[in-house]
Amino acid sequence: MLRRFLGWIAALTMLAAAPAIAGEIRYVRAGKLVDVLAGRVLSDQVIRIDGDRIVSVGPWTGVPADGPVTDWSEYTVLPGLIDMHTHLADFADSNPGSVLMHSPAEAALKGAENARATLMAGFTTVHDVGAYRGLTDVALRDAIDAGWVPGPRMNVVGAYITVPGGGGDVTGFAPDVGVPPDMRYGVSATPEDVTRAVRFLFQRRVNSIKLIASGAVLAVGSEPGRLELSAEQIRAAVAEARANGGYVTAHAHGAEAIKVSIREGVRSIEHGSLIDAEGIALAKARGVWLVMDIYNGDYIDTEGRRLGWPAEYLRKNLETTDAQRQGFAAAVKAGVKIAYGTDAGVYPHGDNARQFAYMVRYGMKPMQAIQSATSVAAELLTWEKDVGAIAPGRYADMIAVKGDPLSDIRVLEKVDRVMKGGTLVK
Repeated sequence: MLRRFLGWIAALTMLAAAPAIAGEIRYVRAGKLVDVLAGRVLSDQVIRIDGDRIVSVGPWTGVPADGPVTDWSEYTVLPGLIDMHTHLADFADSNPGSVLMHSPAEAALKGAENARATLMAGFTTVHDVGAYRGLTDVALRDAIDAGWVPGPRMNVVGAYITVPGGGGDVTGFAPDVGVPPDMRYGVSATPEDVTRAVRFLFQRRVNSIKLIASGAVLAVGSEPGRLELSAEQIRAAVAEARANGGYVTAHAHGAEAIKVSIREGVRSIEHGSLIDAEGIALAKARGVWLVMDIYNGDYIDTEGRRLGWPAEYLRKNLETTDAQRQGFAAAVKAGVKIAYGTDAGVYPHGDNARQFAYMVRYGMKPMQAIQSATSVAAELLTWEKDVGAIAPGRYADMIAVKGDPLSDIRVLEKVDRVMKGGTLVK
């Protein structure tokens, strides 16, 4: 068994391409290039790369003499995509007891498999918003950055900040069942507990903080419309995150949880399923992003029924799916900032792009949907100097697809080529 694990790790390490070296010049020729910053498409462009960064973008004028050319002249080229709501370092299983069936090491190894699938789907950056085994996402991020395994750039949260028995706690067991400490790093009953938990996570090098402000769909005994964290707890998390140079995002399905979270200073709202007109206006006024996983409900309903998921999960999913999509459409119409986030992990990693078609169906233009997964998401991450556009100074993260995603957004569901940091990985 150990030999099998070591062999698997070695195979993954070989797949992690060697990083580009500064001073190593190369070029990419793009037949069509989606300029997400200007909201336009350019023809026959050349992208000059030095090491892992883009140096310049301009019209193709002939074969350069100082470096090799990757010929994508038959493709439409876009920035590497960004998914703002993933769960890579975890097992996708609807059984509430399954979280106790896997060790932290297993969760990290499974995360490596999930990370590779995500990268091959064209998502070169993710906001990974929680794993039940605390800090496995930190380990996975560091392994990717070290080149041990292939995967996207990861902004990680370490653990869920949640009330005891809340939507981010491990629930559904008999009272005498012990839960490992690493599954309860963020469980907090008071504002003081929240401050300690947030400080603990930043000491262990997380990038941002994820609050479970409302109940959850896929959690036993937790109702999506119910406010779980108090205003004081949310305020404490925001203050401590800012003190550590980070920010807070809030899982908030319910209308009240959304509004309380926004008022207390969170940067973004996850799910936003039951958002009302007041919440939309408040998000618009405060410049808060919404990250709404509007594809996910169909998958849960279809596969959940087929696989016999708990009736509680299926009920709560039905109560939130259509409302979430209507809220999404209203938010788009109101001009609220919306970043692309899918809840990948609930459905298979690598299928992240399936949400694009839903975003167009519910009010976005194709360019808006693409921007939500590139420039808009990069701004939310505060990584806009590094990712989110094919532009000088940013990492050479880009994808190539056949066809025109502006006329058929589903083209993005099959990515033909992927480059991360100037290195071709697919």
